Amino acid sequence: MTLRNEADSSGKTLVAGASGFIGRRLLRPGDRALARTAGDNPDGVVGDLNDPASLALACAGIETVFHCAGYAHAFTSSDPDAHWRINFEGARNLVNAAGAAGVRRFVFLSSVKAMAEPGEACVDEGWPGEPATPYGKAKRAAEDAVLEAGERYGMHVVNLRLAMVYGRGGRGNLERMARGIRAGWFPPLPETGNRRSLVHVDDVVEVVRRVAARPEARGRTYIVADARAYSGREIQDAMRAVLRAPTLRWSVPAGMLRAAGRLNGRLGEIVDRLIGSACYSPARIERELGWRAKVGLEAGLREMLKK
Repeated sequence: MTLRNEADSSGKTLVAGASGFIGRRLLRPGDRALARTAGDNPDGVVGDLNDPASLALACAGIETVFHCAGYAHAFTSSDPDAHWRINFEGARNLVNAAGAAGVRRFVFLSSVKAMAEPGEACVDEGWPGEPATPYGKAKRAAEDAVLEAGERYGMHVVNLRLAMVYGRGGRGNLERMARGIRAGWFPPLPETGNRRSLVHVDDVVEVVRRVAARPEARGRTYIVADARAYSGREIQDAMRAVLRAPTLRWSVPAGMLRAAGRLNGRLGEIVDRLIGSACYSPARIERELGWRAKVGLEAGLREMLKK
């Protein structure tokens, strides 16, 4: 089988997390799908990230691994043991199984949460500090394990720090916002001038295959995001336009939202995601590989919300 992309790599591909949001889009006919339960893919294999024997079988005869699997609950209140066990130990098990099996290329889908929180800055991969959440800490440790395995096995490895990923079939913050707008309960956000990075799933699929194929990406860690970051109000207005909901002429004051958030830790995290900043620069990957996100916010929302 040949991967159909620019400057193609060759050989069979394993997609770990093939039943997930990104994995489903990455998977192509002839690829081997790794999932925890049997699916309808004729080339699928059942395996567990914490079962090295199953991973060794999954990686046998494979040239390229795309690691999309993981525990995706990024709130600080989520299960720290699950993050460490799945997002770190599971990734370490898979990359080591891949290296031992002679896999040539391994792309790990990490997160911008593997970095320290940027506050009001728009930061790149060199931003100092440590991640704040169990999710981010596990992802950062997994990145280190991937780079170490690349050195040890002579394998082409790449870490991709994804900004918020959205698109049809996702279950993230934008999808929840859309449900709230449709139901009529989502609060009109104030324009705080905050900046939040995001990236459409189609751009993620394209960049995963690009970094696997480009020799200069070997051993690199890249932020993957739209070059433009948007305020919460801009995102909400764009979504309402796509949904053909009435234009908002008012908003809930930011102080009121923050006060509500202080009453409940989980609610506070949600408020911060709505009106706080989380801006990440994709300048490195644009400069080194010529990659740039192609799907703008309006087009991405139309794809996400189409019936």
